[in-house]
Amino acid sequence: MHRSIALLILIVGVTFSTWLRSERVTPARDKTLTFVAEPRPSEAILQAHLGPFRLEKAWEMKLGSWKFGGYSALVPLPDGRMLTLSDLGRFLVFAPPGGPKAKPWIGNLLDNPNHNKSDVDVESATRDPATGSIWLGLELRNSIIRLNSNWVQTGSVRPEIIRHWGKNSGPEAMTRLQDGRFVLLQEAPLDWWRGHRHDAVIFAGDPVEAPDAVERFVFDGPSGFDPVDMVQIPDGRVLVLMRALVWPFPQRFAARIAIADPEEIRAGGVWHAKEVARIASSLPVDNFEGIAVTPRDDGKLTVWLISDDNQAALQRTLLWKLVVDPADLPSGG
Repeated sequence: MHRSIALLILIVGVTFSTWLRSERVTPARDKTLTFVAEPRPSEAILQAHLGPFRLEKAWEMKLGSWKFGGYSALVPLPDGRMLTLSDLGRFLVFAPPGGPKAKPWIGNLLDNPNHNKSDVDVESATRDPATGSIWLGLELRNSIIRLNSNWVQTGSVRPEIIRHWGKNSGPEAMTRLQDGRFVLLQEAPLDWWRGHRHDAVIFAGDPVEAPDAVERFVFDGPSGFDPVDMVQIPDGRVLVLMRALVWPFPQRFAARIAIADPEEIRAGGVWHAKEVARIASSLPVDNFEGIAVTPRDDGKLTVWLISDDNQAALQRTLLWKLVVDPADLPSGG
């Protein structure tokens, strides 16, 4: 009975949320990107939730007077700017506050002649720093697209091993490891109600070139949260951003950051991740779906989070800047 009631609430909430969504718009002509600082909670609240992470700043991102957003992936670029990608195949390149001064660059990353969202529903992205190639994970098609350093498509694949992941629960989290392997996590849990186990795969190399050189395993993370992005830090461990819808209308979200060691991945085994930060409603939170890491000169890491506003009237595009010392993070698993 409780599950039926919860499911009914979820359906009603999603229905109302869809009804409230703003009309999808083309990229704004006014490219004035502003960052509006969010109120910062007390140090006691931040430490209780974020553990070893320190919230340096949080902003709401606004582009002129236009509604924009829908960003589900975040990729750092070599010049200090950030590339963020939306589920409509659009991109935004921007300079975070405190970084290099540069005008934002916005447009369509993927061609969509049929105006079909399933052809451009980018939910995850990862970049090879050596070549500049970028791989995109598309959720509705459960496919992977590869772009070269000029962002020209050079290949795509629909791996057989992930075709069953579902239309709205596919490769939401993907990262290219330093050794050239690729890890993909399914958003939906294996257990229907607030599960913690998720189907996962690891490719031996570029999945576009060798889609069959792949093994399946199970990702085990914080209960009730689904993986939405992941990134490898310089010491080899992986930070996994996880998200939960805690109330459907108006939509309210919570998130977790977990850590895991990819050296512990075994074919057919369970890859355990350990929770290291809790992002709750007492913090400036929205639908966080993108995570990126940039090293600092002092050996610490800057961890960036961006939220997907779903192009909804009651949601926002938030950007967080966190700082963490890798030595303060526990071992994965």
